[in-house]
Amino acid sequence: MAFGRSSRRGAPPEPVTLKILVAGGFGVGKTTLVGAVSEIRPLRTEETLSEAGRPVDDLSGVEGKATTTVAMDFGRIALREDLVLYLFGTPGQNRFWFLWDELAQGALGAVVLADTRRLEDCFAAVDYFERRDIPFAVAVNCFEGANRYPAETVRAALDLDPEVPVLIGDARERESVKEILVAVVEHALVRANHAREPATT
Repeated sequence: MAFGRSSRRGAPPEPVTLKILVAGGFGVGKTTLVGAVSEIRPLRTEETLSEAGRPVDDLSGVEGKATTTVAMDFGRIALREDLVLYLFGTPGQNRFWFLWDELAQGALGAVVLADTRRLEDCFAAVDYFERRDIPFAVAVNCFEGANRYPAETVRAALDLDPEVPVLIGDARERESVKEILVAVVEHALVRANHAREPATT
């Protein structure tokens, strides 16, 4: 039987799809990062900040912020023809952290966004991924007016292991975000390969 042009013989293989979390403190730029790089219209679950939330929402350093993510952000990017990333931005406020366990299921790795003006706000995310042994990279989002520090200074301040990638970037810039995502994927794959290596005696 002859096959026509519609035959699947020789068709490109289905791309590998990987799940990456984007985490960090409140107002650090997670929604912006997903939106900057997503090839589809990103799904956002933002709500307007209310007076009722003022007692529990710390707006120090982000006084101009008017909305907050209450469930997740979602975007998609093809890093290569055979590699697609699904991006899940986590809510940054403490009262929504119960969602993190659901979002983390099946994740290859994570980006922890950091703001040097409020570096302590990303401690909880770093601790979360360390405790669950989920590979992650720290990306310092360079806000206007914020002090710039070398990556190794940030690593020391966060007490990170030497193998954790630390990058300086801009969550608004597509190419900068792509570099961050590539670093996370590469780090996670190296970790996975090491885990599969047989133990030597």
